[in-house]
Amino acid sequence: MAVELWAALLDRRLTERETEAMLELLPRERRERLLRVRDREKWREPLCAYAILRRALWETRRWRELPPIALSAQGKPDFPDAPDVHFSLSHTGGAVLVGLSEEPLGVDIERVRPVSPRTMKRLADAATEEAFFQSWVRREARFKRSGAGVSIMREGETPLQPGEYFYYVDTFPGYVAGAATRSEEGLGRVRRFSLGQMV
Repeated sequence: MAVELWAALLDRRLTERETEAMLELLPRERRERLLRVRDREKWREPLCAYAILRRALWETRRWRELPPIALSAQGKPDFPDAPDVHFSLSHTGGAVLVGLSEEPLGVDIERVRPVSPRTMKRLADAATEEAFFQSWVRREARFKRSGAGVSIMREGETPLQPGEYFYYVDTFPGYVAGAATRSEEGLGRVRRFSLGQMV
């Protein structure tokens, strides 16, 4: 199965009613962790990520609820009761990306924003913010797919390994996104929508 993707542009604040409804969708551990964040403005992206995951599971599997989520030994979230369904979530200021596949995958989305030339050179040997975030997204998606550890984020980029694939994902202007997988089928449909279309 190809990697299926859902990308949402969060073009407005959540209402109090939407926030409360989405909180109910979160796995208990994630809800408790989010409730410890005092700045409710920082809730929007993670709340929407899980709401989109639930939507994706409904659209592809007709699941009405999120199944239990556990962390693997490497810290990668999964569905222990459905080992053939793999997912990955990513959010950044103003946008969310969710991926589903029958193979382990990793997705990342980043808003292109100012980065010092020194940081761009040191972390990605890049000369522009766009190139820096392209490198970052490639490494982050690969790290999330493999659960290899944060060292891949600090090291220079390494070549793709045999059977490893990376694809950039066209989402929204001002954002860079990508997906890493071992599926030879590549990317399937990318569903793009705004927050207003989501709720």
